[in-house]
Amino acid sequence: MQTIRLTHPFIQHQPDPPALSLALGYFDGVHKGHKEVIASAKRWAEENSAKTAVMTFFPHPSQVLRKNTAPVDPITPLEEKAKLIEDQGADILYIVEFTEQFADLEPQEFVDQYIIALNVKHAAAGFDFTYGKLGKGTMEALPFHSRGKFSITTVEKQTDHDRKISSTLIREVIRNGDVAYGAALLGRPHFAKGKVVHGDKRGRTIGFPTANIELSGECLIPPTGVYAVTIEIDGGTHQGVCNIGYKPTFYDEKSLKPSIEVHIFDYNEEIYGKEAAVFWHKRIRSEQKFSGAEELISQIQKDKQAAIQYFQNN
Repeated sequence: MQTIRLTHPFIQHQPDPPALSLALGYFDGVHKGHKEVIASAKRWAEENSAKTAVMTFFPHPSQVLRKNTAPVDPITPLEEKAKLIEDQGADILYIVEFTEQFADLEPQEFVDQYIIALNVKHAAAGFDFTYGKLGKGTMEALPFHSRGKFSITTVEKQTDHDRKISSTLIREVIRNGDVAYGAALLGRPHFAKGKVVHGDKRGRTIGFPTANIELSGECLIPPTGVYAVTIEIDGGTHQGVCNIGYKPTFYDEKSLKPSIEVHIFDYNEEIYGKEAAVFWHKRIRSEQKFSGAEELISQIQKDKQAAIQYFQNN
């Protein structure tokens, strides 16, 4: 997949750009609804000998338009979003820098400069996609703004149990710890990537060595607690149990951010400094403070069995 970054003002310098079928959206999480938008663009491309392109925006519009609000933790950081989009079969990914100047474009200007100028022959987007200043451009208005230069597919609302599948809903359920429902909405378990770093090594002393994961970049993390997880490392995938938390049994004061520690089942390799991806499958329990190491060990054994049982059943 070719990745092209566009900044405003964008001027098309390609003398003979290829015909494109373009999927439009922010695509945070690349969830089931997003996949349907991309699949729709890809179907048209295959039927009409065009290339499949995807256009996303960075940073999140709210960071530019609502500067005083708390930043939105991405479900998928940009690099991971790009890989997931490539997995959907896109030939080209356009990453448009979202700035105040770009946001100030009138709907027709956006269509002229960022769709028609790219030689888009077909555009696909979700029913609630908006574009242009104040989001005044809608899917109902897009045929008018297309100037007859491209056809359009509007992907209807994708639902799960009558709830709209959206990045907002997925962010909400993951923040509430329901990673299993989050996985159902995403079509895959939620994950985060990082590096294995040295921790306090207490896990070794109690018989449960853990990989301490230092995340790379901002991403959405489930709340504190114990989870059944898989971890990808050195090209292999392993099952395990993960604790996200502040280790209240041993520390009275909270650190600035919770630790992410994974006890990998049946694994005894030296992995410090290696990259790892943690996939959250199911929340087992909330974080607890125990009276001491013995009570903690007893609970970890139960957590491990709960995780093993989960994977046997799934």
